[in-house]
Amino acid sequence: MSSAIALHNVRKTFRVPEREPGLRGSLRGLIRKRAREIVAVDDLSFAIAPGERVAFLGPNGAGKSTTLKILSGILQPSAGQVRVLGLEPGRERRRLAYRIGVVFGQRSQLWSHLPAADTFDLLARIYELEPAEYRQRRDELVASFAIADVVEKPVRQLSLGERMRCELVASLLHRPEILFLDEPTIGLDVVAKATIRDLLRERGRRDGCTILLTSHDTGDMAGVCERVLVIHHGRLLLDRSLDGLRKGFIARKRISVVTEEAELTLDLPGVRRLPSASHRSDFELDLGVVGVDRVVAAIVAGARVLDLSVEDPPMEEVVSAIYASALSAGPRP
Repeated sequence: MSSAIALHNVRKTFRVPEREPGLRGSLRGLIRKRAREIVAVDDLSFAIAPGERVAFLGPNGAGKSTTLKILSGILQPSAGQVRVLGLEPGRERRRLAYRIGVVFGQRSQLWSHLPAADTFDLLARIYELEPAEYRQRRDELVASFAIADVVEKPVRQLSLGERMRCELVASLLHRPEILFLDEPTIGLDVVAKATIRDLLRERGRRDGCTILLTSHDTGDMAGVCERVLVIHHGRLLLDRSLDGLRKGFIARKRISVVTEEAELTLDLPGVRRLPSASHRSDFELDLGVVGVDRVVAAIVAGARVLDLSVEDPPMEEVVSAIYASALSAGPRP
């Protein structure tokens, strides 16, 4: 099966003007301009199969947005090969545009003074959609994303969550085979974020749409995606399934136990008691020191257990550990 997205040794550099400080430096810059090269993407290679939902993570400045712009044809790579749906994005941007959808969380494709419905109608003409097919698709998406009550309001009057749902509908009208999402939940409240994640996951499954999503919110990754790519200094640092990421970077577990006794004490190496309440005790385990089975056995032997759960630490901690490892390693040569 051919890849929906394939990058091979892709590199993107920018030349940034440099100026010496002070008036003398400004005058000297008029005569002899200086510039330095910034490497945004550096020898990046990966492939994504059709229908995969992939999170694209990295610290600020890692090259995530630049990569998405290369994949969507907005930027040309300085070197390397890029194929999206078998097309070269920078050279075949018009053909590619009919087959992809793009949502940038901080930039809108909706006209702020017009209702979102008007933008939908315009996009139907831009994508040359057959009228009856367009109306059926629009009505399906409007119902799915629950925007029937807001689609006729000027976009400037919508909440951020309502606007983002309209943005997603606009990007899905032409049934794209790939959806590029850059920070789609930025600025949203907790409820709106959860709604957007559920909609994206369900839409990806229903349409068979390939999703590549960048975000600093690990909830987006866990709620939508099944695979994770992590880049740092423009290079691929990690490529794993979501489950593999958890298993590979989790060195701790958390145990919560409810007992008939008001308090439970454990005296085991590698076990740290977390803030707890009466009749409920929470512990963190260092798996390099002590196993879960040993801790559970000690709990059962020392108390009358009413309920017990074993959990992984929050995904934020997992990703923070990946970033910390990357930052301590420093830029690659």
